[in-house]
Amino acid sequence: MKEKIDILNDKKQQALLGGGEARIQKQHEKKKLTARERIQYFLDEGSFEEIGMLVTHRTTDFGMEKEQYYGDGVITGYGTVNGRPLYIFAQDFTVFGGALSETHAEKICKVMDLAVKAGTPMIGLNDSGGARIQEGVKSLGGYADIFYRNVQSSGVIPQISAIMGPCAGGAVYSPAMTDFTMMVKDTSYMFVTGPNVVKTVTNENVTSEELGGASAHATKSGVAHITSDNDVACLEDLKQLLSYLPQNNKEKAPKIPYELSDETREELKEIIPDNANKPYDMHSVIKGIIDSDSFFEIHKDHAENIIVGFARLGGRSIGIIANQPMFLAGVLDVNSSKKAARFTRFCDAFNIPLLVLVDVPGFLPGTDQEWNGIIVHGAKLLYALSEATVPRITVITRKAYGGAYDVMNSKHIGADFNFAWPSAEIAVMGAKGASEIIFRKEIKNADDQAAKLAEKEAEYAEKFATPYRAAQRGFIDEIILPENTRRKLLRAFSILEHKEVVKPDRKHGNIPL
Repeated sequence: MKEKIDILNDKKQQALLGGGEARIQKQHEKKKLTARERIQYFLDEGSFEEIGMLVTHRTTDFGMEKEQYYGDGVITGYGTVNGRPLYIFAQDFTVFGGALSETHAEKICKVMDLAVKAGTPMIGLNDSGGARIQEGVKSLGGYADIFYRNVQSSGVIPQISAIMGPCAGGAVYSPAMTDFTMMVKDTSYMFVTGPNVVKTVTNENVTSEELGGASAHATKSGVAHITSDNDVACLEDLKQLLSYLPQNNKEKAPKIPYELSDETREELKEIIPDNANKPYDMHSVIKGIIDSDSFFEIHKDHAENIIVGFARLGGRSIGIIANQPMFLAGVLDVNSSKKAARFTRFCDAFNIPLLVLVDVPGFLPGTDQEWNGIIVHGAKLLYALSEATVPRITVITRKAYGGAYDVMNSKHIGADFNFAWPSAEIAVMGAKGASEIIFRKEIKNADDQAAKLAEKEAEYAEKFATPYRAAQRGFIDEIILPENTRRKLLRAFSILEHKEVVKPDRKHGNIPL
């Protein structure tokens, strides 16, 4: 028996070394952790249980039978983070560059299936050169098997991808279908076709970092939801993100203990400028409403005219969508609409209540926006919020003009409670533009056209650029003092905790993709 145990221990030791000490050293020289080091750091100490440690590939072409490594380039299993169970895979770049083979894919599919059965989050730590070309269509089939499971798991369990090295070709589509994609600055990149192919086809000279690095995807494409400075920071961000999420779609948003006290926030009184055209930072409003230091922003560097992220209110996880007057005056455009719509659908899928903070002058005009489909992209946000059945509360801090008023979780599209600050301006358009249309003849015939415009603008603003017309119609439930906002929201979300909505019987709607 001792001899058999020695054989087992020897095989396990080989598996723990992955591609060997030299390749592990190369990984460290790139300032990257190995796959096992990542799992060890991420999971609670001693909680990891590995599945498929002794799996090897089955390929005999191109002399591959002479090069076998236990685990076949991916480590799979389960463990806990802060006591909460989850399944995980981590691709091992020291083995065939983390390239995906038939058995590599089978291991990933196995833990994906188990995660759905157990109702736990599925975490993928990606670090792979792509498909293992020696296996041909078998590796491509492996990708498709993973993609199919991504779709079947969507909206059932949270799926999070951390890109901690290369992720190219077909490999990029699995992270794209998960709920959140995280990237590490300077050491990770994603693209469908690499710089060499780009050079051949389009004659563009571009580096991997410029084409698909963390910065490019965080700012330009929006593919990356969160970027981190290094592997350790990425894993810490991943832990924090998980703390806001339920285990699956049948659970409610997590809640940590919280004792109510004086929930008045005097600092909120001083945020809105007297000049309606002067910007302010909506982060200050968010900070004044939520539990201290609880905001975790998503898509921070993309479409900065809208803010989305998770926070806690009275200990309960909530999702926040907020116009940002500091960028483009907080207008809705193509990118901000998509960003907010995607976040809305995630929160709704996983029972996370939504708070919408509104200061929006409208949709961004121009040929660029129209030709890039602002109509259909703006409709995505409208559709997502209209479809959402989680508790939804809106607070209008200042401007809510035109169609953007409707889209930003108005009473008309099913919001549960709609509050407005006394500084709110709810109208079809701004006072200046409205006056130029309504009083065009009077202004044109006036001796002093500028003075007449200013007079009519003030007249319109006094009558319409207020929250009172909307309140009279019942479109605003209450006009509240800014300092009382947190207290109102605590009570409103509390009464909505057991909200239920009966949805129409249908296979699924046709969101304007």
